[in-house]
Amino acid sequence: MVSTADFAGIRAFVAVGRSLSFARAAEALGVSTSALSQAVRSLEDRLGEVLFHRTTRSVSLTDAGKKLFERMDPLVREMTEGLETVRVTGLEVRGIVRLHSFRTAAKVHLAPMLRRFAEDFPSVTVDIVLDDAVIDPAAAGYDASIRLGEVVERDMVAVRIGGPLTQRVVAAPSYICKHGRPERPADLLAHRCILWRWPGHTSTYDWEFAENGRWFTARANGMLVVNEREFAVEAALHGAGITMASEPLVREHLVSGRLVAMLEPWCADYPGFYLCYPQRRTVSRSLRAFIDTLTTATASAR
Repeated sequence: MVSTADFAGIRAFVAVGRSLSFARAAEALGVSTSALSQAVRSLEDRLGEVLFHRTTRSVSLTDAGKKLFERMDPLVREMTEGLETVRVTGLEVRGIVRLHSFRTAAKVHLAPMLRRFAEDFPSVTVDIVLDDAVIDPAAAGYDASIRLGEVVERDMVAVRIGGPLTQRVVAAPSYICKHGRPERPADLLAHRCILWRWPGHTSTYDWEFAENGRWFTARANGMLVVNEREFAVEAALHGAGITMASEPLVREHLVSGRLVAMLEPWCADYPGFYLCYPQRRTVSRSLRAFIDTLTTATASAR
């Protein structure tokens, strides 16, 4: 049997392991830093192992700490989420929903529904991190991740939000007036293009097109590389070059004439955004409420 002291130590250890900060972990658990540190040291003494490398500037897991964290983190999460499903006052939904979301998905799908969710579930806090990196939501401390369907892992539960998307190749009229426009994807090599790099990748994203139902990539002459798609669109608006972006990011600029679409015959639909979470994860009432509100809002907007 796990003693009360052991459980307190494991809970403290996992909290520090997630944030690699005693101060942030203490804040998350609502205890003092000294009490948290003592709980971890007591656990280390009972195990006979040092679990953290501590310096005045950083905290990191030892090899023994890494092994213990890999085993204990999912167990503590399951226990916490299991308790959360029943720790409610009456029928009120309360708690925290921690989300990792691609930036475009947040702008298109999350922002329009947040007011409704706040009004319907005033006791739920929504903590959203915007980042286009493909991460393991559970390992990174998130309840769920919103990302493109093409990068949803097979062991994830995936809930579709919104419909398919289309990549549009666009440039400002001033750029076209000076440099002309590509007539085929291969012509991009002769133009100044604004490329995008996936976070964590060294190479840039390949421009994808379709012809007769088959997808292919085309090389683009990248004179500008960015890590944020909305900035690429902004640069294109100022005539810096041609860029490729999902249709929601450029729709209003195409309607106003500030951007012009090109290579339309080769721009096809692809899977849109999905909210995903590990199959083994218990879905809390707060996350279920968020998913239901999000899917209802995006279904009515199609």
